[in-house]
Amino acid sequence: MTKEAQNILASLPSVDTLLKKIDPKFPHGAAKEAAQRTLKELRQEILAGTQQTVIDHKAVVTLVEKQLTEKQFSLRRVINGTGTVIHTNLGRSSLSPQVEEQVVATGFHYSNLEFDLNSGKRGSRYSHLVSIVKKLTGAEDVLVVNNNAAAVLLVLSTLVPEKEVLVSRGELVEIGGAFRIPDVITSSGGKIVEVGTTNKTHIADYEQALTEATGALLKVHTSNYRIIGFTETPALSELADLAHNHDLPLINDLGSGLLLDMRPFGLPYEPTVKEVLEQGCDIVTFSGDKLLGGPQAGIIVGKRAYIEKMKKNQLLRALRIDKMTLSALEATLALYLDEKEALQQVPTLQMIGLSQDECLSKAEQLAAMLQGISEVKVAIEKDDSKIGGGSYPEHLLPTYVVALSSDKFSADALQEKLRLGATPIISRVKEGANLLDLRTIAVEEFGLIQASLQTIFG
Repeated sequence: MTKEAQNILASLPSVDTLLKKIDPKFPHGAAKEAAQRTLKELRQEILAGTQQTVIDHKAVVTLVEKQLTEKQFSLRRVINGTGTVIHTNLGRSSLSPQVEEQVVATGFHYSNLEFDLNSGKRGSRYSHLVSIVKKLTGAEDVLVVNNNAAAVLLVLSTLVPEKEVLVSRGELVEIGGAFRIPDVITSSGGKIVEVGTTNKTHIADYEQALTEATGALLKVHTSNYRIIGFTETPALSELADLAHNHDLPLINDLGSGLLLDMRPFGLPYEPTVKEVLEQGCDIVTFSGDKLLGGPQAGIIVGKRAYIEKMKKNQLLRALRIDKMTLSALEATLALYLDEKEALQQVPTLQMIGLSQDECLSKAEQLAAMLQGISEVKVAIEKDDSKIGGGSYPEHLLPTYVVALSSDKFSADALQEKLRLGATPIISRVKEGANLLDLRTIAVEEFGLIQASLQTIFG
């Protein structure tokens, strides 16, 4: 540490000194916490060499009071510059602005959540989704819980308690958060019966494993990894025929459910919810906040007889969704009634569908706004985005990024400053520069990025 840095550190006021000068209208506890945080940040800047002058005590008081005035919640809005569309750490899918009006209307007022307006009697919260889900998927009924892991748990604990569940060895997957299909089967009271091998499973493997103890056939869509080469798996229609010939349900965990064919975007084929139901699946589960582009939810669709049993499962009370989620989900599904509108209005689909030229146009617009900020080097580069959320793991989307670098800060230091700004900006560092991927940044956010960099570079 230089002598100059030591002198600047020594000039900082103590917490007690600050508390005596801070406006007494602020609660003591909050003021003390803000003072400690402000002093910590200033010390870090001094040690890093970015603060090189003695700091006036009044200026420190102003910084503390600014923090107290600008109340910040722990859960905050961030700008996703990573290029990962469904970013699990950043809240996965963003909701469509078209959803906001419905959520505000039902969330900030009373609603008919469990009240039948026609009969004037108690209703079911799940009835609000039946009509629209039937139109979109052809399913007889729907049930929604808080995430897809909960959906699988509820299905299995209802339909196969103490029964054997036949599942291909190559489909015993683990997804994020160490959620493992084998563990959820055993947690639900079911017993795993592995059939086939990791790379090849035949219909005969299922037939040979059937016993009087079999409760269901389970198909798990391996959306987050691929086995390629010498592979084989029976068609869903074959599995459905086998299950139904033995009066058993065929359950399909799609994971990241699709309502639209994504091949027009150059993505490989993935089955839609409607397709797997048409091929004979009795129950299908999938997430609401992945490729569907809605709120976090686990959606169960399929035969009414099976879903009615799930509604009577006492576990449902612990897993059910609230009115905000239900409202956002219904409004999101409504966008899918017009495929063109869904592609334009559902942010997840809109970002996935952006062409490379469209990303370049956005990059040029953002770069032009940042060019005038001194000490920031701005460049436009080609790169690749990811879909994320365990979907299409092997497929990259060509994109353009704005690369930021500076002689004043290292790439890691600049990344931290972007992350700790008034509106946190999450970038990715590559080859000494902070990359902002325009696929996942809205044009409306350009001004926030510009303001953040102006603040960082004074």
